[in-house]
Amino acid sequence: MLTDVIETVALTPRPVASSVAELLADATAREPFFVSDSKSGSAFERVVIGGEPHVVKYVHVDRDWTMRFNGDVGCHPVQVWAAGLMDALPERIDHATVGVAAGLGRNGWGGAILMRDVASELVPPGDEPLTAAAHATYLDDLAALSARMLGWRDDVGLVPLTARWGWFSDASLAVERERGWPDAVPQIAAKGWAEFADRAPRAVREVVNALRRDLSPLVTAVSATPMTFVHGDWKLGNVGTARDGRTILIDWTYPGEAPPCYELGWYLALNSARLPGSKEDAITGFEAALRRHGVDTTSWYATQSALCLLGTLVIFGWEKGLGGDAELGWWCDRALEGAARL
Repeated sequence: MLTDVIETVALTPRPVASSVAELLADATAREPFFVSDSKSGSAFERVVIGGEPHVVKYVHVDRDWTMRFNGDVGCHPVQVWAAGLMDALPERIDHATVGVAAGLGRNGWGGAILMRDVASELVPPGDEPLTAAAHATYLDDLAALSARMLGWRDDVGLVPLTARWGWFSDASLAVERERGWPDAVPQIAAKGWAEFADRAPRAVREVVNALRRDLSPLVTAVSATPMTFVHGDWKLGNVGTARDGRTILIDWTYPGEAPPCYELGWYLALNSARLPGSKEDAITGFEAALRRHGVDTTSWYATQSALCLLGTLVIFGWEKGLGGDAELGWWCDRALEGAARL
């Protein structure tokens, strides 16, 4: 029987190493390397454990602008692991994480995330569209995660809604400007917002700019719809298909409590150039997937999806301002639809 809210699974905390030496005690080789798809500023290392290749990602707010945007001094990837939230994932999702270390760097705000090396199983970079089957699978697994954790409330201290839709705010960009633009993406975003101001219709600019200044109307409206546990970054660089057919989902930097359609908006915005079908089909397909996984969407999906697509433009208006007319126009239309539900 379909339900509005599903009782969430029980969580069992996971152990956390107190140092990199403890985390990598069994490593027989270590080598730093660069990840081309990573734009956050974090450092990476290849290691061999038990004869198998692994990857370590080192995260700290001092070198990762995305953590600064989120105000992350608790190291969310470590918190998710420690809370046992990764164990709550549907069986079809492989997070690839095998351990974490906490308390690293200045003030102990950083961490190290040890993962199996799944680079060969991730979606290859480039412009090639996803296959229809892969796209449908990713949407279904996104829905499966949302359904499994529907009704979950964040008592861990992960990314709050206001921080999510407050990404790329003027205040955040000002901090990066004062730091001398150490990373490329924030500087590009600043230029993109200028393009958005020139290209977006006035009514859309007014809505988006008002929410960039004060997110409370959006947060209040969407909080009246169901929440779940979200990964927070379903870009194709974090997603793939494992050899056993499961969906790989890595880089748990932005997890927390949010609407299921928050994940959908992010997925559509960052992967739009590689979708094998229309965004409209993806929106209806995600709702159908939620229903297949036992969620009654009747009373809330239209409202939540409209609000979350508006929220997505509040985050990524700069990126759409740098893109083509059709893409910008689609998101501007969705923003007006969402604004009507505030």
